Amino acid sequence: MEQRAFAFPVAEERARALGEVHARPYVLVPSSRIIFQLAFLTENDPERDRQIMADLSRSRGVSPPDEQTSHHALAWGQGTLRWERHTEFSTYFWDAPAPARFGAEVDQHPFGDGFRPPGPLISAIRIEIRPALSDEEDAVSDLDRTSLCHSRTGNGQADIFTDFRQDGDGLTRFLVIDRGLTDASRGALVQRLLDIETYRTLAVLGLPLAQSLSPEIRAIEDRLTAITQRMKRWAREEADDMLAEITRLAAELEANAALSLYRFGASRAYYDIVRERIASLAEVAVPGHETMGLFLERRLAPAMRTCQSVEERQANLSRKLARATALLRSWIDVELQRQNASLLNSMDRRARLQLRLQQTVEGLSVAAISYYTVGLIGYLSKSAHRAGLPVDADLVTGASVPLAVIVIWLVVRTVRRRHTEAGQPRTPAPHSRPER
Repeated sequence: MEQRAFAFPVAEERARALGEVHARPYVLVPSSRIIFQLAFLTENDPERDRQIMADLSRSRGVSPPDEQTSHHALAWGQGTLRWERHTEFSTYFWDAPAPARFGAEVDQHPFGDGFRPPGPLISAIRIEIRPALSDEEDAVSDLDRTSLCHSRTGNGQADIFTDFRQDGDGLTRFLVIDRGLTDASRGALVQRLLDIETYRTLAVLGLPLAQSLSPEIRAIEDRLTAITQRMKRWAREEADDMLAEITRLAAELEANAALSLYRFGASRAYYDIVRERIASLAEVAVPGHETMGLFLERRLAPAMRTCQSVEERQANLSRKLARATALLRSWIDVELQRQNASLLNSMDRRARLQLRLQQTVEGLSVAAISYYTVGLIGYLSKSAHRAGLPVDADLVTGASVPLAVIVIWLVVRTVRRRHTEAGQPRTPAPHSRPER
């Protein structure tokens, strides 16, 4: 076996990164061709989508797609059925020879009664590529004149007609007049038209959500305004109630934001793709007609601005709620600190009263213990006097009074000091520095 000159270890994702450049090659499209493409939302059930394509493949005697692959192709009739899996949707592309005239029915195609849709249909496109016609205006007479677009592209090698409306089968129709395109340039043009129609539909999916969220955001804004007006008058008295209400508003807003985050982000991405594809067409205006780019910009831009406006309102409202919450929390914290200070002062007064009472009790205790101690000494001295010892009982009793009071006071003081020291935390002794 011949040894390769650069047999180095390869990064794990290198093959995938390199293959991404060639993941969606343009289909080589000959002239006089009709193309159908249906796009279905399949994000919720991708396995069903893959299984349907596998069944179609087996019915044609073709191996089903691998579990990891995102595209597959098989021969069908006079054309090729191509399946491609995207993040949110899947597309089914089929091409065949064009019928005799523009808009005529195609008898045999893969999307008849036996076709099982893998999910809700989001886009359906019919593109017909025909050579130059003697009367092009008559060929597109079925299209709506109020929204008819006519663009020239490819340095004059192709004219595109469409009204962006759906025919009786629900298909958006495009007519491409071929004035010298190659198979590769036809394929690139077809792919751009398919992307424009598919992604412009997906981009507008965020509009209904934005329109449904707008009244809810307005209601939250009104309630926040009412709360801030209350804060000017009764902030400290009703801070807890207002904080609870603002917390509920914030939770409601965040729930709506989480619901719309993905949809609005996807709409922006799809809209950017539409604009890129339109720019790549390099359209040239035909006198008396509107280009596809101008037509879509006038209709898509307001929808995208609505989505952007709702998203910005959500972000601004979230910041306002956060500021109001912080203000109410600061007032509540100040009130709690004031209550804590009052409680500490009350506890301090109570402690001082207890100390005075304790000192009074200690004084009374010294007097009582001294009284009983002197009494015991008196009994002892009287007993000694009766026993014949030369002891003056009254003198001994009288002399023991100050001595007993002093001794008992010292004992009580020592006991109190030990109890006080036992209740205080001990400070660790400093470590002696080792001698060097």
